[in-house]
This record gives sequence, structure tokens and C-alpha cells, in this order.
Amino acid sequence: MISVALDGIFIHSVIEELKHTILNGRIDKVSQPEKDEIVLSIKNERKTYKLLISSSSVYPKIHFTKISKVNPMQPPMFCMVLRKHLNTAKLIKIHQLDTDRVVLLDFETTDELGFNSIYTLVIEIMGRHSNITLIRQRDNMIMDSIKHITPEINSVRSVYPGIKYIFPPTSTKLNPFDYSLEDFKLYIIENNIKYDKNFFSKVFTGVSSQFSKELTYQINNSGKELTESNLEYIYDYSVKRFENIKNGEFCFSEYSLNGAVKDFYCQKLTHLCEYDERIFNSPSDLIEEFYFEKDKAGRLNNKSSDLQKLVNINLDRCNKKIQILKNSLEECDRKDTYKIYGELLTANIYSLKKGDISAELQNYYSEDLEYIEIKLDPNKTPSENIQYYFKKYNKLKKTEEAAKIQLEVTEQEMEYLNSVLTNIKNAEDYESIEEIKRELMETGYIKFKKVNNKKVKTTKPMKFISSDGIEIYVGKNNFQNDYLTLKFADKRDLWMHTKNIPGSHIIIKNFGTVPDKTLEEAAMLAAFYSKAKESTKVAVDYTEVKNVHKPNGSKPGMVIYYTNKTIYIDPKKPDIEQVH
Repeated sequence: MISVALDGIFIHSVIEELKHTILNGRIDKVSQPEKDEIVLSIKNERKTYKLLISSSSVYPKIHFTKISKVNPMQPPMFCMVLRKHLNTAKLIKIHQLDTDRVVLLDFETTDELGFNSIYTLVIEIMGRHSNITLIRQRDNMIMDSIKHITPEINSVRSVYPGIKYIFPPTSTKLNPFDYSLEDFKLYIIENNIKYDKNFFSKVFTGVSSQFSKELTYQINNSGKELTESNLEYIYDYSVKRFENIKNGEFCFSEYSLNGAVKDFYCQKLTHLCEYDERIFNSPSDLIEEFYFEKDKAGRLNNKSSDLQKLVNINLDRCNKKIQILKNSLEECDRKDTYKIYGELLTANIYSLKKGDISAELQNYYSEDLEYIEIKLDPNKTPSENIQYYFKKYNKLKKTEEAAKIQLEVTEQEMEYLNSVLTNIKNAEDYESIEEIKRELMETGYIKFKKVNNKKVKTTKPMKFISSDGIEIYVGKNNFQNDYLTLKFADKRDLWMHTKNIPGSHIIIKNFGTVPDKTLEEAAMLAAFYSKAKESTKVAVDYTEVKNVHKPNGSKPGMVIYYTNKTIYIDPKKPDIEQVH
């Protein structure tokens, strides 16, 4: 869902920033860090600017960026097409389709035959219909698009290489920068526009409902009402307001309530008087600040969703296996009965003969010495019937032993998988997700893929400095947990972990007695980076590292410990310095 804040008016402010900064600049580099996102490095007046363009269905946007992202080993096809046609190309025009959410960047370059060619990069910022398309201007031919829209997907409008480009349907609303009083009156009458807080968003292209509320608020505050009788006043007011915007009068503000960021815009939103306002120098800085964490969280979730699905499938498998094993153990509880049957039949073999269908014998293993009926196979001899019950007993005994071992192994596997799932959900960057993926490869849950000999970059555990100046380390995955506990930590260091709950290993560097404040902060981190992140009063165990051991053959991150103490804490990221 597109933010209403990023409307046509706000995009107009972004375009003004682009014109003042990169117009007549040349493309130095093209990259595609995400499947729906490109970054154009543009040199202009000895400076290099990174222009991020996203066609994300959730957060589509265009703005300058200061954040560097890791690019894929193999550039996607769309990136290669852009490099082919736009490398060293000059940006000669930046414009907007009326005041709609469509941006056009015109580039002049020399084609393979040495002739000048103009290519247009069309950026459609339209929620799930967002797209980025490269067009050859002379014949309006699509070179490529970041999303291919075939007739099977959309029968009305297709977008893919080799066909003519068709612009998205244009809005029938008025252009806020170009309309007359007659146009204004006629549109309101013909479309039966109501005089409410959404009046301006229903009349003008590119005006969000939030900005419409602001304009309505301003008119009401001036002593006038938003009514038909005041139509000429409303017209004069809106013309003046849009003229100011056209002339570059902007105020880039972010609005938050109780510490949570709620909205942003390129004009002051005075109707949000209860909100805290933070002003930015440019629309790009504002967009990046507003969307960065949201976009990052969304992309991390997308990247990790396949891993979460894989882990959950294996957890379901383990749950089913445990249920089968428990059912099997219930059946094995009858094994002693079959042993008693065998013993009683043996003791009374003299009274049995072939052809008997049952035997009623006194159970001298019972305190009550009651008589019980034991079924017999008439086709078997007494000795064969006795062997049948002893064999059944022995089989169930062996089954029970194997089931108990399997149950323990499966429960340990579930514990491990739950720890992996917790690590995935707590991952804060792409590198952490990739490392968890490698862990699942090494533990056999994902098949190894052939990779080149390039050395795999490993991430480091998180490091914090407590209020008392003591180092606290937090593992982000089970490889890191093993490294911290078994290799990095000194035997006198303190080890922490949530009690019977999947989570990170915590190491407190112990140079004597650990102060209570540091202990509390480390426990908060242990609870925060665990499955109990959303709970309260989480039990966190701690002991010296020398009391923590790894059983032979156990999976990464799985340890046992003893002589521990327990602290109860609310999960929260403490206000302490994080080094890395």
C-alpha cells in the first residue's frame, strides 16, 4: 500500500530537487540491489549523487540516497539493459505527467551506430502497479521494464520488451497548477463533489487525503466554510496555495505522536497540532528517514519468509513424529502384560493342549491373585503360543527403547529448529539471514548449491558496552552462539540464556564481580533476542562459562549447563552503546 503522503504534489517537490541537483549530469554507474529497485549514480559538477528508484508494491519511491546496499553477484537483466543504453548518458530533462505519480527522466546518449538517441526512464509510483520502464523515444519502443506485465496479467495494458509503451490511464481530475474558475465549478457539478475533508483530493490530481484535510482546515480557520456559497473564495485560496507550491515553497516535515512516526509531507500540516514536528532540509532526506526502517523490515521479512517456511515445515514434521512415537510408547506400555501371559502359560503348560482357544489362569503376579483369560491360537502348540507372547514382549521392549531414543533426538531437533526460527525473526540485516541460510545448509535442511570459490563473508556477534563499561556479546545465530560460548569466552566469563526458551547466547566479560546493573542489562538483551521477546517477566539463567558444555553430536547452539542462577526481566533493548 502506497503512503498517501507520497502524492503527486510531494513528487513535484522531489522533481524540483532533482532538477536543481542532477539535471545535465551523466550516469556513472547503474546497480540493482533489489529485484524491484535500481540505483543510478549520476555525476554532476564534480559531485556524485545516488538516485534510488523503487517500484516496490508497498513502498514505491524516488529520492537521493546515502545508504549503500550490497549488490547481487550476477546483475539482473533489467540492470544490464540499463547499463547498455544509459552508461555515460546525459540527463537532459526531468518532468512529471501532469501532477500524477509518474516521473519521466530523459537521457541523451550515443547508440552503437554513433547516432544520438534519447531514452526515457518512466517511473510509475502507483502502489502494487508501480514499475520502472526504459523507452526508446524515437519509436516509443520498450527496451525493458523491471516488472513484465503480459496480457495474461493485464489484458488492458501490457509492459514488456519489444512493444510500444502506453502510459497508464490519465486522471480526469483537474491539474492543480492549471485550471480556471469555470473548470473548477463545472468539475464539481458534473462529478457531484461533496464539500467535506476529502474535497480537494477528489477535485485535483496528485492531492492526497491528508493534504486535502489541511486545505479544508485552513479554510475553516480563516472564518469561511467549505460550502458552495463560498466557491469563489475556495477557488482563489486554492489557486494561491498551488501557485506557492509551483514556485517552490515547501516545508519538509515528519509528524510523530508518542514517539511513533505517523506521517510526512512537503507542506506544513497545521491540523496535526497535537503531533511532534521534525523539519528536514530536503524531500529525499525526509523520504529516506520515513521509509528506511519500514522498507528494511519488509524486505528482511520477504527474504526470510522462505527460511521460516522451511523451518516450520520441519517443525511440523517433528511434531507429527513425536505424536507417533508417543502413541507407540503408549502401546509399549502393554509389553509387561504379554510377558506375564508368557510366564503364566509356561507355569501351566502341563494343562494346555493344541486346539485350546483360551486359558483361564490364576495371576500370581497380582496381589489379588485373580483369574485372567488368555487367548490362544488353536492351530499352535502350547509351546508356540508361549513363544508368541514372549516374542511380542521382546519386540515391544526393543520398540520402546528405540522410541525413547528417537523421542529425545526429535525433541532436541525441535529445540534447535525453534532456536533457528527465533534467530530468523530477530535478524536485523540481510547478512544475518544469509548466515542462517548457510547454517541450515550445513545442518542438512537445505541442499548445498554449487558456489564459486569466493570466500563467504561471516558476520560478527553483536557487541554492547554496559552502563558500567563492561563488554556484553550477543550471538545472532547458532554458529555465533557456539563461537561465543565454546571458543571466544573465558571460563570465568558469565554466560546467559533464557530458561527453556530459544534465544541468543549472551557473554558478559567478567573481570571480577559483575555489577547488578550490567547483569540486568545483559538479561534484558537475552530476553529481547529470544522467542519470549513479546512477553513479560522472562526467566533468564546465568552461570560461569566453565559450567556450560556441548553434548557430543549436538546441533549448533545446543548446550547444557548447571549450577545456574535465575533473574526475571522484561524484554527490552537497553539504552546502552552498541559497538557492532
